[in-house]
Amino acid sequence: MSAVLRDLGRADYSATYAAMRAFTEGREPNTPDEIWLCEHPPVFTQGLAGRAEHVLHPGDIPVVATNRGGQVTYHGPGQVVAYPLIDLRRAGYFVKEYVHRLEEAVIRTLGTFGVTGYRVAGAPGIYVRLDDPHAHAALAGPRPGGDPFAGLGKIGALGIKVHRHCTYHGVALNVAMDLSPYSRINPCGYAGLRTVDLATIGVTVSVSEVRAELAQQLLRLLSPRP
Repeated sequence: MSAVLRDLGRADYSATYAAMRAFTEGREPNTPDEIWLCEHPPVFTQGLAGRAEHVLHPGDIPVVATNRGGQVTYHGPGQVVAYPLIDLRRAGYFVKEYVHRLEEAVIRTLGTFGVTGYRVAGAPGIYVRLDDPHAHAALAGPRPGGDPFAGLGKIGALGIKVHRHCTYHGVALNVAMDLSPYSRINPCGYAGLRTVDLATIGVTVSVSEVRAELAQQLLRLLSPRP
C-alpha cells in the first residue's frame, strides 16, 4: 500500500513536530503510512546530539530542541520539507536502508532538474559540486586539504527519529530561499560548511514543482518490499 501524501502548506514547526509525535505514538499495526510535505517559517532546529556552540547568533529566529538525530539546521520559506511516517517493520527494511532511500529520493529529484547530488561518508545529507553542479563525475580520492566538503555545498539535510520501528522527521531540500540564516549556525555541526539552494546554482524552478517531484520519488522509494 502506498503512503498517503499530505500537503501541509506553510506550517508552524513546533505544531508539526507535535503532530508527528502524536501520530507516531498513536499508530496501530494497520495504520497507513503517510508522507507530510510543507514549508516552515524561519526556525533553527537542534537535534538530540546538538551542541549549543553550533548555534552562533540566532537573533530573532527561534531555536527549537527536537528528538531527531543530528545537529542544528535551518528551515525557512523556499525549502521543501518532507516528513515520511513509515512503519519500517511493515515496509521490510532497516534504518540504514531507510536513510539511503531518503537520500536517493533527493538525489533523483535533483537529477530531474539536471543537478547531480552526492553523498559524503559520515555526513548525512546531499551535496552538490559548486564549480559544476551538473557534472556527473564521481567524488573520487581524498578531498583537497583533507576537507571532505572541499568544493561542495550542502543542498539537502536529513534528520530522523525511529520509535517502535516507525519513522518521523525527515529531509529538507533547498529550492529558492534566504540562505543568510545559515551563517548564524554551524550547519549540521560543521563550521564553514557552505549551504546552497537550487537558485544559487542557477536552477530556476518553483517550490511546488520540486515538492511534487520529491513526493513522487519518496512514494516510489519508500514503498514496502514486494
